[in-house]
Amino acid sequence: MNQLATPDRPLELRNILLALVEDGRVSQGDANLLSGTPLSGKQKEKNPLSIIAGRKLVDQSSSGKTLDGERLSRWLAERAKLDWCNIDPLEINVSKITEVMSFAFAKRHKILCVAVKPDELIVATAEPHVHTWVEQLTHTARRHITKVIADPDDIERYTVEFYSLAKSISGVGGAATSVVNNFEQLLEVGAVKDPEANDQHIVNIVDWLLQYAFEQRASDIHLEPRRTVGRVRFRIDGVLHQVYELPMNVATAVTSRLKVLGRMNVAEKRKPQDGRIKTKSPEGNEVELRLSTLPTAFGEKMVLRIFDPDVLLRSFEQLGLVGEDLALWQDMLSRPNGIVLVTGPTGSGKTTTLYSSLKRIATDEVNVSTIEDPIEMVEDAFNQTQVQHNIGLDFAAGIRTLMRQDPDIIMVGEIRDIETAEMAIQASLTGHLVLSTLHTNDAPAAIARMVDLGVPSYLIKASVLGVMAQRLVRTLCPHCKEATEVDAAAWQQLVAPWKAQAPAKIYKPVGCLECRNTGYLGRLAIYEIMMLSDSVKALIKDDGDLMVLRKQAVKEGMRTLRLSGAQKVGAGLTTIEEVMRVAPAPDRD
Repeated sequence: MNQLATPDRPLELRNILLALVEDGRVSQGDANLLSGTPLSGKQKEKNPLSIIAGRKLVDQSSSGKTLDGERLSRWLAERAKLDWCNIDPLEINVSKITEVMSFAFAKRHKILCVAVKPDELIVATAEPHVHTWVEQLTHTARRHITKVIADPDDIERYTVEFYSLAKSISGVGGAATSVVNNFEQLLEVGAVKDPEANDQHIVNIVDWLLQYAFEQRASDIHLEPRRTVGRVRFRIDGVLHQVYELPMNVATAVTSRLKVLGRMNVAEKRKPQDGRIKTKSPEGNEVELRLSTLPTAFGEKMVLRIFDPDVLLRSFEQLGLVGEDLALWQDMLSRPNGIVLVTGPTGSGKTTTLYSSLKRIATDEVNVSTIEDPIEMVEDAFNQTQVQHNIGLDFAAGIRTLMRQDPDIIMVGEIRDIETAEMAIQASLTGHLVLSTLHTNDAPAAIARMVDLGVPSYLIKASVLGVMAQRLVRTLCPHCKEATEVDAAAWQQLVAPWKAQAPAKIYKPVGCLECRNTGYLGRLAIYEIMMLSDSVKALIKDDGDLMVLRKQAVKEGMRTLRLSGAQKVGAGLTTIEEVMRVAPAPDRD
């Protein structure tokens, strides 16, 4: 420890390398090579941990692992007997932490406040033995200071991001940074004008919001007006996370800015509107966002759904469609005519499955046409048409028109009414393969739904090839999942009433930086595929019993959503709890 403990002096590269060699983290050869390499002007200003992390040295105490900023800062925290901190933007109140010290002060001392408590400030640093700033901050903030160690690159990056965001928010409409109540009082007396959507500060906030959402793997952005603030939340792996609270006038301007980008009517705030934006992620990939507004008690709520174009490049295996299910699905898609239905609630991945499937069968030899409401993702391989109710172009009219466009494959966004169902059946009976979606809990219920819409049973038998129901389950983080014993009672509850042997071991979520300490990273689908065999068709009647139909489908090999999920649990991809959370329980006799 002697090499590092030099009071009020920054860490030196040579001393850090000596300590790392002493602790068996770096080989003597790597240390000699690095210490003998001259540093450039910019590198001399960097923290020694950043310099070492940039060389990607192998951690001698952990086979195959690289000494990155996280591992080095954890090691430093242990040596300095201080707590280590991961700077998680979703967990930090940016408006509070930027008020306790100026940007210049934070930049000069290379520190960042990460938490503000009534009598304490938690401040991240990568210099455990530099104390010159502590007394000054204690005096100005009038709080006790607790130092924690963090990755110096994270401190540098988030210092710029957080203060830039705070500056943009405080600069909107010339308003000073203040608490929400003061903002409301100022608005009441008319001292602050409503900012314009094209104000540069608003542009900066929207840019930050979108880039941040891409980085955090968000699938949706929610902008929700409340009485005094606008709340920003991200949906990540199916779960909503609070991100930020904007002053109300700022939130309104952000919504207006997004409406401008989405070519929506900015002045219209009483009616729901839809729009879309095409932009680029930090990596340079094109990303489409679908916008939807809804009038609420406190103003317009906006949801931005983020469509990653990479989903069209994913294999069926990456989506979770494997084995017998994959073979059945490909068999249905290879038929020259008939209807294939995909069912599930909103957000269950139906669109992703359909687009990915169409992408694979849309060769130069076939004409693939779609009628959607709205078009989810624009794809060059398809001829896509959007429903426009104001001019009478609904699903049924769209299918009728597509029939005259010499199509081979037609994708209908959703079958909602008898007219759409009848036109889809007509298309399938005249030699076209029709793919569409329904909102039902499982595959057999899709047949009951068609009957409820008013479709005669004989037409269902003649046209429908099969139904696939699906759900999305969160997948275990491969970086931190741990093997555990199977809970026999939980397993039986999952696979009941069918008998399925429990696997030798399953995995449980733990939590690490990669998965934001949730234990889950990403999602995949579980499927239930029902083929309409002759024996299943015989049970389809206008007043047929859904339970009998379901039993026959299972008898012929249909694996229910829970059984499909159990297969994923056995493969170590997800957990029993996650499958039971999303998959409906089987009906009992």
